[in-house]
Parts: sequence; C-alpha cells; structure tokens
Amino acid sequence: MMDELMELLKARPTMYLATVEGYCPRVRPVNHYMIYKGYFYLALCKDKEAYKQLLDNTNLELCVATGEETFLRIQGTVNFDRSPETYAAVYEAMPDLKEAYKADSGKHLALIYLDHISAVLFDRQDEGKVLAKF
Repeated sequence: MMDELMELLKARPTMYLATVEGYCPRVRPVNHYMIYKGYFYLALCKDKEAYKQLLDNTNLELCVATGEETFLRIQGTVNFDRSPETYAAVYEAMPDLKEAYKADSGKHLALIYLDHISAVLFDRQDEGKVLAKF
C-alpha cells in the first residue's frame, strides 16, 4: 500500500498540514516529506508554531490535490525521530534541507513520522480508495 502512496506523491505536490492550536485549527503548506523504512515522514522547522502544536497534540491531517478530479487525505499520529541515520536519509532525499538547516542558519530541523496512518484517495463523488491504513 505504501508503494501506491509513494507513486502518487513522487511529483512532490504541496500538501496542507492541519494542526490545532488550543481550539483553533491551523493549516499551512508543506512540501518536505518522504516515505522511509515504511513510514511517512515530514520535515519541519522546530522553531515554527506547527512543530510546537504537534508537541501539544500529536494528531495531524494532511490534504493534497492529486489531480483535477482527486485529492488525498492522510491522517496519523506523530512520532519524533532524532536518529542520525534518518537525518542522513532526509538530507540525501531532500538536499535543499541540508543548505536551509546548516549550523549557521539558526534554524533547527525536526523529523516526524506517522503512526496509525490512514491515507485515502477521494474523487469528486467522495468515493474513497484506501492507500494505507495501519
């Protein structure tokens, strides 16, 4: 199932990340993501509100238009990954992050992966096709 999800996302469309701040929803674009070791990963800046919101509430949802007639919704629970091996894999897959988060930038990269993931592809008639669920 994750292979089908990877294939759908290989063009790297911009996704929209939904979190909660208190009782208010917050949505922002993200485009640094990948599937690594069977998990869906996102790269975020630790200094931004989105990261802080995920520390408070580890549930998130992502949405992306995948064409004129379809959109993908991904839901999951956030886990934080601090392993050097994962950082190396992320920098290899997305080299622009290595430049953006170099030591003198003052920014700090966070890597999260999703557990209890649900990824469903919907069409305009709201018919869903499950791409991942575990």
